[in-house]
Amino acid sequence: MSGESSEAVEIVNRDGAGAALILCEHASNHIPERYHGLGLRAEDRVSHAAWDHGARGTALNLARALEAPMIASRISRLVYDCNRPSDAPSAIPVQSERVEVWGNMGLTDAQRIERVASVYRPFADAVTGLIEQRRTASRPTVLITVHSFTPIFFGMPRDAEIGILHDADDRLADAMLDAAPTALPHRQVRRNEPYGPDDGVTHSLKEHGLTHGLLNVMVEVRNDLVRTADQQQTMASELLSLIRPAMDTVGIAKAQHA
Repeated sequence: MSGESSEAVEIVNRDGAGAALILCEHASNHIPERYHGLGLRAEDRVSHAAWDHGARGTALNLARALEAPMIASRISRLVYDCNRPSDAPSAIPVQSERVEVWGNMGLTDAQRIERVASVYRPFADAVTGLIEQRRTASRPTVLITVHSFTPIFFGMPRDAEIGILHDADDRLADAMLDAAPTALPHRQVRRNEPYGPDDGVTHSLKEHGLTHGLLNVMVEVRNDLVRTADQQQTMASELLSLIRPAMDTVGIAKAQHA
């Protein structure tokens, strides 16, 4: 698939004719040099605090199978979390689980504005632009955001393997959850786990889905299941067994089969 990128944003298969738009807000752990590594230890820069392991590969496999565009952030969520509005403290976190982000402490208003302008705005504008491009072309679109989560958080294990998250519009999530017992009987598939709307994680669903009248869903996959390229391909196939029937159920044109 063709791709294009800037410092902040990657767009793959912009003109994909399938009925989905895939987002991956936490695809990268890259920290531009101007932020001096945010004062992080080397191990923290490659940890789940900095990005969602395996999410980009899983999202890319979904985009290929669905003949869909994919938009991904190319900068670590510790610089700016593109799944948060600019007025949220967690958009530029000073701590993520037990990781202290020294380079985010005591920022001036001007420094925060620079993060929004150079990281968040290019991502959000790319999404809005592509939604409008698809609307102009009369292409039906569902919004699917792809994330991963750590198996252990603050020392507590998580037994959920796949989370299907939604905000006010639960139609696509409901249809995926209805398909799960038959399609993925070997998986622990949960609604709004390990996070939900009250945790502030549905910004993209609201900003780019609800605002534009698009059916939408957020998928969270436990990251020990998507560590390798083979695992990411397998997980994408499993997610497709939920997404495809769900799209049919809600009346969206059938996704293309790989």
